[in-house]
Amino acid sequence: MAEGFGRLLGLEADSAGVTAGAGVNPEAVKVMGEIGVDISKQYSKAIDNEKLGIYDAIISMCSVKTADFCPSTFIGTQDNWSIEDPKGQPPEVFRRVRDEIKSKVEELAKRKLPDVIEARNS
Repeated sequence: MAEGFGRLLGLEADSAGVTAGAGVNPEAVKVMGEIGVDISKQYSKAIDNEKLGIYDAIISMCSVKTADFCPSTFIGTQDNWSIEDPKGQPPEVFRRVRDEIKSKVEELAKRKLPDVIEARNS
């Protein structure tokens, strides 16, 4: 979802986990489609350690309730949004998580591309 919002806002965005998963959750595709963002062509990727040096920012979404690995060796802009994993939850949880991610990606885009974001809002 974050990659979809990032690309929509003009950020060069990649999303990845410690390992590649089975694919993008169909419920995530559905709730993003509800607001006109198509993430159906996205796919599950593993973190590419060789790309870490070229990123301006790395955002992890590891929930404090999980034992997921959060990258901590990157020296650029780094943050953990600690967003709930909606996997296995009802659609309303996916929508709430989608809206939270959207808000956070918009905040990041305003910091990274303020002129582009202001032009889109005019």
